Amino acid sequence: MQEGSLFANYEVNETIYDEMFYDNGNVREHCRRLFKALDGFSPAEIASMQERAERSFLHEGITFAVYGEEGAQERIIPIDFLPRIISAREWAFLEQGLKQRLAALNLFLADIYSACKILSDGVIPTDLVLGCPQYRIQMRGVQSPHGSYVSICGTDMIRTNEGFMVLEDNLRVPSGVSYMLANRQAVKTSLRDIYRKHRVHPIETYGELLRETLAEMAPPGVTDPCIVLMTPGVYNSAFYEHMFLAREMGVELVQGNDMLVHNGIVYMRTTSGLRKVDVIYRRIDDDFIDPLVFREDSILGVPGLFHAHQLGNVTIANAPGTGVADDKSIYTYVPDMVRYYLSEDPILANVETYLCRNREDLEFTLDNLDKLVVKVVGGSGGYGMLVGPHATSSERDAYAKEMRKDPANYIAQPTLALSCSPCLTDDGAAPRHVDLRTFVLQGSTTRLPPGAFCRVALKEGSLVVNSSQGGGGKDMWVLAK
Repeated sequence: MQEGSLFANYEVNETIYDEMFYDNGNVREHCRRLFKALDGFSPAEIASMQERAERSFLHEGITFAVYGEEGAQERIIPIDFLPRIISAREWAFLEQGLKQRLAALNLFLADIYSACKILSDGVIPTDLVLGCPQYRIQMRGVQSPHGSYVSICGTDMIRTNEGFMVLEDNLRVPSGVSYMLANRQAVKTSLRDIYRKHRVHPIETYGELLRETLAEMAPPGVTDPCIVLMTPGVYNSAFYEHMFLAREMGVELVQGNDMLVHNGIVYMRTTSGLRKVDVIYRRIDDDFIDPLVFREDSILGVPGLFHAHQLGNVTIANAPGTGVADDKSIYTYVPDMVRYYLSEDPILANVETYLCRNREDLEFTLDNLDKLVVKVVGGSGGYGMLVGPHATSSERDAYAKEMRKDPANYIAQPTLALSCSPCLTDDGAAPRHVDLRTFVLQGSTTRLPPGAFCRVALKEGSLVVNSSQGGGGKDMWVLAK
């Protein structure tokens, strides 16, 4: 590579899959046009494009909340303007696997809230499911339109030298799609000509696809449903996304006190009177949906809302109780769900996982804390996680002490070499670890927008991509051919 070029100091590590380069330093076929274009810019031009992308985020107020000792702090999410490219062949493989996985997860939810055949057949331990804190006994016998308990699924994918793997499924209130769309807009502004020449699949119609999916989830007989997006309010870490998606879909953004239930029907207060609500895209946790059923101290929910859902007069998407299927212990059994419900081999592999509820797995984990990543089964956002190789001896000892108190609350996984993608640094492009969150929509049909929120561990050597833990994002281009 030429001296002074963007990639002059870029180093490929043969033990880590690089999204742009082969082990020998040659550029992957589907990345060659992007590499040539980027390498032709001067350092000043590169810096200007990065600044333009950052300014776009600042102007749009694209923020997230970080929780620490001083409470929540609002920050602009970091963006790296160098896109990651996925070939058409790779995307076709992911699309097939993700659709298969969500089909199995929805069948699992329909089963465990009715006949529980997968439990009686001994495929998954009964106590693991019925004892899960996210299992809602109130959902027993409650059916969801089209069997779609999960209408919006955010699946986190990683790639290693062994291929793509599912890191986790987010089935409750998955977030991040607004960052996917914002990254695209910011990068298109900087690389418009290059973007156009690559024939990238568009993702700008996500709002329309989401609205179509939610409309399909309306109660039977409703042909022109009233759809609302329910938010906990401005203090929620993802409130920017709630506003963004309501605007993209052209629906009302509401809080609990904007709605009421009368005779099992949900109504929204408007300036012209009450209006019947048919579908609620909820961005609020189960516990706070309805104080008459879940947490009685909730001031965020609507009294009687769950009863209206039980009666089938309103659809809550995603349905209450879906969290049992994205519990990190249940995750281990998703490949078994695919085989059980679909009679198919799973297309996408799981990451090898140790259930610390099992004594043998617990002892192995405690003996190998310096090599493993340990997570709380109900955790999210990177909180409560131990990255063993990056932790100090005292941190590992303290974590082990907590694990022994409640082993069932933890799972462990190998420290994987997440793939790397070029990111802009002060010394030009450098490899940084990445993953991706895809968004699968399921109503009467399944839709997979051809893109993802590509998350980046911006700190050199870091494996933690969560924005709340110092990560950022970049655009991901899915090529049309």
